[in-house]
Amino acid sequence: MAVKRIVANIAADPQLIETAKAFYRDMFDLDIAMDHGWIATLTGSGASMPQLSIAIEGGSGTAVPNVSIEVDNLDEVVKRLEQNGISIEYGPVLEPWGVRRFYVRDPLGSLLNILEHA
Repeated sequence: MAVKRIVANIAADPQLIETAKAFYRDMFDLDIAMDHGWIATLTGSGASMPQLSIAIEGGSGTAVPNVSIEVDNLDEVVKRLEQNGISIEYGPVLEPWGVRRFYVRDPLGSLLNILEHA
């Protein structure tokens, strides 16, 4: 199993999401790579390809996760969690926007969105 990317997610008030997108775009030269209305992902250029998502929900009516971690083998992560007695809070589910994912909390209580592209 290899981690392919980790994306920070920032919860946003619906009234401020456009302002937040403009701030990160204009202040840090980030480009809007994806925008579903309820979530926008901004990316930078260069080898590191930094990303930041601003969301008013986590999609499918879920809470906004603190961190999204894209992996190349979701089933392997599920297996590891089960082996360690760690409960999954949501999913695994194939979402309408083309990712298979689940939510789990880390030991600090942070909500993690673990995903792979279908």
